[in-house]
Amino acid sequence: MQPRNMSMSGVVDLAAVKAAGEAKQKAEQARAAAARQGGGAQGGPAAAPRLVIDVDEAGFEREILQRSTEVPVVIDFWAEWCGPCKQLGPLLEKLAEEYAGRFVLAKIDVDANQMLAQQFGVQGIPAVYAVVAGQALPLFQGAAPETQIRQVLDQLIDAAEQRFGIVGAPVEPGAETAAEAPERPAGPYDHALDAARAALDSGDLGGAVRAYENVLADDPANPEAKLGLAQAQLLRRVQGMDPQAVRKAAADNPGDVTAQIEAADLDLVGGHVEDAFGRLVDTVRRTAGDDREAARVRLLELFEVVGAEDPRVVSARTALARVLF
Repeated sequence: MQPRNMSMSGVVDLAAVKAAGEAKQKAEQARAAAARQGGGAQGGPAAAPRLVIDVDEAGFEREILQRSTEVPVVIDFWAEWCGPCKQLGPLLEKLAEEYAGRFVLAKIDVDANQMLAQQFGVQGIPAVYAVVAGQALPLFQGAAPETQIRQVLDQLIDAAEQRFGIVGAPVEPGAETAAEAPERPAGPYDHALDAARAALDSGDLGGAVRAYENVLADDPANPEAKLGLAQAQLLRRVQGMDPQAVRKAAADNPGDVTAQIEAADLDLVGGHVEDAFGRLVDTVRRTAGDDREAARVRLLELFEVVGAEDPRVVSARTALARVLF
């Protein structure tokens, strides 16, 4: 097995999978609702696994498609009777724990979910696929050495971040669910973040940018600093712009990438989130080379401003995936 070049080519069309699973999902929801009304639920709610999940046709959209907009999802197609599956499965589960949230492992039993296996074109098991931003691609088939699997996973994670800005959410293996987690104590960067927020609120955009950058220099994954920096940079970019002139330039010159990027910034500041995202997705679709890359990178920056879990970001990531591939 040779590690794939993660160009995200050869993707699988998942629309049919999503549609076919809707009826089963509705039936499962109806049965769950009836059980709750009849007092059939036993005990409290179980904590959902963070890093390794079992997925069926009913949960495909929720557990894989939606989740893939926030973290790469690796799918292990397996069966109880498959000897190599019993070798590969525990290894993938161990790596999911070790990578600690940079990807999620979804396990699909092909005997119980034949439709999913058919839609992905699985010819033999074990078969391993990935889904990123709603798009699927094959990784490898059969058992493989751990070193080669690590290479494939590293390429996948790098491609997800570079192409879509999807980096997952680092978690501690075996950590409690968010609802059960203890209250977080004051962090070492609280004072710096307070100063950055104050600068942002007062209109000192340069000071806010520097303060957030200082935090990120020591803690590159700090979510508040990443969000604050994206907001401050956006406000600094539009400062001094003539909105009427910018919008006219974008309308008169649809092929001018700089004009489209500036108009998208104004769209977002003005609260027109879908317009900003749609403008840049369309610009990516119509351009190539450095122009396409500039539009794609700006779109990822605007995703940071709005937030990865916002449904408008989720939709735009999917649209971006379609035009890129």
